Amino acid sequence: MPREGTGPDFIEALARGLEVIAAFTPHRASMSLSDVAAATGLARPTARRILLTLQELGYARPAGAGFALTPRVLELGVAYVRSTGLWDVARPHMERLSERTGESCSIAQLDGSDIIYTARVAVPRIVALAVQIGTRFPALPTSLGKVLLAALPPGEVDAVLAEPSRSGLVPRRQPGRAEREEALREVRARGWALTDEELTLGIRSVAAPLRDGSGRVVAALNVNAHAAETTVEQLVDSHLPRLLQAAGDISADFARLETVPHTTRAGRGVPRP
Repeated sequence: MPREGTGPDFIEALARGLEVIAAFTPHRASMSLSDVAAATGLARPTARRILLTLQELGYARPAGAGFALTPRVLELGVAYVRSTGLWDVARPHMERLSERTGESCSIAQLDGSDIIYTARVAVPRIVALAVQIGTRFPALPTSLGKVLLAALPPGEVDAVLAEPSRSGLVPRRQPGRAEREEALREVRARGWALTDEELTLGIRSVAAPLRDGSGRVVAALNVNAHAAETTVEQLVDSHLPRLLQAAGDISADFARLETVPHTTRAGRGVPRP
């Protein structure tokens, strides 16, 4: 039955799909079919069809016995970034990091074999590739991607990288499996990643993980520089310590944000701080 108060142009199926997306919150990042049905008031068969449709379109993925959203939801707007609260937490730290290093810095998350930029503080610099919120690059040749891939269980890396990139870019370097595994082992061991003109000429960067209160890697933060202006030694000796400090501060603030009690608006079922 149509919902009360809706006009003749109201699309019930679209509304239901958006309700399913909106049911996922920072405190309910993974939900079972029963959870989704209960949160939306939809019948289980309807909720199941919507979830499977979102999965086929790349907006949802299986997560244990349930489902979780993917960063592709960003393509619908900035709702995904706002729902995590990560940008509000990270912004002052990113601005300070950019000021201290004189370089641009970004946050990205993994979507299949690509990374998607979800936050950025940029400074005027010579750049080989334009980057903005929503830009995607192949994950492996980027420092952000190396950090995110290294955080996956080893058995999942092959499956993730088997997905075709939707970035439209062909990396300058494409390492074989043995070299790739060695690189990711090194990232896991030292806790940060460096790339030197692997994606394209002129771009080098260093990245570190951002974690939630449970220690799970939820995103990665980098400082990127032009190879003609910043040496690898400068990137590692000068910028990396500041990056690691910023990443630690953002992770700590994000963990504190997750502990803030949430209440529910009467009759709406919408969580808020």
